[in-house]
Amino acid sequence: MMSATQIIWALALALALSAAWTDWRTRKIPNWLTVPALLLGLTVHTVIAGWPGAKTALEGAGLALALLLPLVLLRGLGAGDWKLMGALGAFLGPILLMYVLLGSVLVSGLMAIVEMMRTRRVRETIRNLSVLVRGFLSFGLRKNPEISLDNPGLLKLPFGVAVAAATVICYCAARWAI
Repeated sequence: MMSATQIIWALALALALSAAWTDWRTRKIPNWLTVPALLLGLTVHTVIAGWPGAKTALEGAGLALALLLPLVLLRGLGAGDWKLMGALGAFLGPILLMYVLLGSVLVSGLMAIVEMMRTRRVRETIRNLSVLVRGFLSFGLRKNPEISLDNPGLLKLPFGVAVAAATVICYCAARWAI
């Protein structure tokens, strides 16, 4: 029989891997996957631990949604990616979510380096990063239509794949930690 922790990890892994597959194939993470997953995470935590469980799920989801909202508003992150992290936060709670989020950022950075080199767009990508950093330092958080998800000419990565990789890594670390 599975423990409560194993059930939660199994559901989180199923969500992350499903989102990765969908994101890889379509470059979208659909609402039919993320919204019910968020509600399921809240429900599972509530059934297992009552109000403290519900609080953990809400804190995890809220933290993910709050931290990533600026990136969504600036069109640097898709809304499906944002909702995926919120749903994972509902399963994992705020502490494990932070590990998965940090891992996702690192994995997506590695993916970006590989894709830049593969497509021979290193110079262009570094120039775009420079524009973003200078714009941020000069004007604060503002959209740049040339460097956003709305520009079809820019490289885009399936963030869901990075999230799934980070979730699997965090699961393995939690499972086999001494």
